[in-house]
Amino acid sequence: MSLEALNERVKTELSYLAFGGADWVRPLSHPEGHVYDVVIIGGGQGGLGTAFGLLRERVSNILVIDENREGLEGPWETYARMVTLRTPKHLTSIDLGVPSLTFRSWWEAQFGPEGWEAVDKIPRGDWMNYLRWYRKVLNLPVINEVKLNLIEPAEDGIHRLHIEGAGAPRGLLLARKVILANGIQGGGEWHVPPMISGKLPDHLYAHTSKDIDFEALKGKKIAVLGGGASAFDNANFALNEGVAEAHVFVRRKELPRINPIRQMEVSGMIEHFPTLPDADKYKVFAHFFKFNQPPTNDTFGRAASWPGFNLHLGAPWLDVEATDDGAVVTTPQGKFTFDFLIISTGLLTDPALRPELKLVESHIARWSDRYTAPEEVANPLLDSHPYLSPGFAFEGRDEEGAKLLHGLYAFNYSALISCGISASAISGMKYAIPKLASAVAHQLFLDDREEILKNFFAYNELEFVGEWPQKG
Repeated sequence: MSLEALNERVKTELSYLAFGGADWVRPLSHPEGHVYDVVIIGGGQGGLGTAFGLLRERVSNILVIDENREGLEGPWETYARMVTLRTPKHLTSIDLGVPSLTFRSWWEAQFGPEGWEAVDKIPRGDWMNYLRWYRKVLNLPVINEVKLNLIEPAEDGIHRLHIEGAGAPRGLLLARKVILANGIQGGGEWHVPPMISGKLPDHLYAHTSKDIDFEALKGKKIAVLGGGASAFDNANFALNEGVAEAHVFVRRKELPRINPIRQMEVSGMIEHFPTLPDADKYKVFAHFFKFNQPPTNDTFGRAASWPGFNLHLGAPWLDVEATDDGAVVTTPQGKFTFDFLIISTGLLTDPALRPELKLVESHIARWSDRYTAPEEVANPLLDSHPYLSPGFAFEGRDEEGAKLLHGLYAFNYSALISCGISASAISGMKYAIPKLASAVAHQLFLDDREEILKNFFAYNELEFVGEWPQKG
């Protein structure tokens, strides 16, 4: 099969599902311009899958915006530096149950069933190419180079989105519903410890999420702070690009060996997590954060195979300082001097860190507002997450907050504690996107229920027009 043939099969399968039926949401007019029923922030895998999910709900007056150039949405060709995805290849995601839209169908159309059998894990670049194809074959309404600066809530039920960029000539979008599908950092910000950011000049360090000039680091000696999968991805990438030595520093005395996600994938935990009571949700992610996600065996093996690779366990950074020779790092094992530091310390999640939410973040309920965890599992990193509905909607701290936040959804990493890994992992999206799309459609329906019910009771179009003979 060719890609052209697969494209036709997609159209056929969707036609069998009556995809593309008439929209049922009533259009709204507004003096400031067109009102979208839904605007999705982020054109990566979460945003694209959400758009498809809404279209299947016959909500078609939608728009997806992404601040990156077309084809560079998400992390896959920017700061992601793994060789392959970590997700097992057989797990499906944004295809939403349509066989021809799976990654496997796309792959086999080019390389055949034998090629699929030969794949161990999905190569990172091929996943990005699949997302580009997915967007194109579904003709999803995405505009690039548009950045959301601010969400201005309005009492008329329409949010004003202040935007900028090459694709945003008006600087304003109007939307009844707004979905933040803006990736792993979309619920907060990447974290660099103040010990580093407050003391070192920018040319001596970078977080893994940043663009790093590895060409300038050829032959140099670098350090990577962190023990998660990304730390080893970056060490391997740097060594492959010609760095002479890459030292990975891990606070723990042993690397994590257990990946809780693997258990979640087979136990029903991913798809049914939102049904758990709050105490169980909190306890699950306190446990999850304790283990973190270890590097895959192949990722670790690739990094460790380089002569210049060095691993330092039980080696938290106690201090850093800039010298004429570079950056000096102090650990319990002594002092080390490096030409450059790569920081793989993850992120912080808190709506207060998001500039686009500054007009509403004080009204957003956090987990600390709704649940007090027992001392043995309490974790301020969990407490700062927004407390979301099972359908990913922000909830207010009070009645005023609920009104301002009506129609705002977080389909990003900040949904972790409330809705599980469904919005932040490929393996969870096939369960999460239908829940999100249904929740948005339900809210649109309820917002318009008076008009919808009025039209229902007034409906008098004849359907049966048969006549029968009169007797006698």
